[in-house]
Amino acid sequence: MISRIASLLLLLYAIGFVLFAFTLGKPAPANAQPTDAAVVLTGGSGRIEHAIDVLRAHKAQRLLVAGADPSVTKRDLAVRIPGSAALLKCCVDLGSESVDTRSNAEEAGRWLAKHNFHSLRLITSDWHMRRARYEFRKVLKDRYVVVPDAVHTEPSFLTLFGEYNKYVLRRIAVWADI
Repeated sequence: MISRIASLLLLLYAIGFVLFAFTLGKPAPANAQPTDAAVVLTGGSGRIEHAIDVLRAHKAQRLLVAGADPSVTKRDLAVRIPGSAALLKCCVDLGSESVDTRSNAEEAGRWLAKHNFHSLRLITSDWHMRRARYEFRKVLKDRYVVVPDAVHTEPSFLTLFGEYNKYVLRRIAVWADI
């Protein structure tokens, strides 16, 4: 009986992984309404560049770079992203309080409240979007309209497998209240 239950759990886990791998986050639709703010989570290539493009296209008024290394400056980003200096100066805040996805959501919540924003575009990699949305929902509840905007990547099997495990473990931890 125990081996049957273990086999069933393993099968459910494997099916969950396949579904996870084939239903990664998508970019926001081209006709998505502009938001008050955009929040980009650091840690993956193309994320910050995409967030600057969102500002350039007037799809958000202000941007929080959540989880930025404290040593990174706007000047560093301007060098990395040509033509972005004016936007960085007027419309970008570097948040360095967070160290993981959950604290990214907490940092973003404080920033959103401080600026009295009501909607945000959440920008992260496609493979990270599911867990990011989950953490943002847990922290922000229904206080804000959230438009997910995933940056397309080509994640490796190990990246997907690791992210799936983080997502499953986080869901279990919340369910078990630990």
